[in-house]
Amino acid sequence: MGTWKSIALYGAALAAGTLALQWLDFTAFSRVHSRDAVIGMIAFFFLALGVFVGMRLFAPRPAPVSGGNPAAQAALGISGRELEVLRELAAGRSNKEIAARLGLSPNTVKTHVARLLEKLEARRRTEAISRARELGIVG
Repeated sequence: MGTWKSIALYGAALAAGTLALQWLDFTAFSRVHSRDAVIGMIAFFFLALGVFVGMRLFAPRPAPVSGGNPAAQAALGISGRELEVLRELAAGRSNKEIAARLGLSPNTVKTHVARLLEKLEARRRTEAISRARELGIVG
């Protein structure tokens, strides 16, 4: 038991000595390079400020989701999923892009588009989007 105490005491003394030497080295270094340290802290501050301001100014803003016209949507029988597809159509996306964004298969998107064309009495996608905008369903 006595040997473990002496080993622990010796290790603690070495750790304290190493800490003291490192502290002395740090204080000497900081006296010699205090100006560089201040310049470095100022540069770091402005770097952080620039990143923060850049993220605020140039962050992509989500498009506002309009509530649409629920009465027209209900009158035409447009489901919630069809409304999502219609919004994606209005954003100019293809069937494959819509499928990827909504987690659907391209065939399901085709089916939704066909039903939307039928419900909005349109022959083309552009007509459907135009009609939906006239009715206030999409912005």
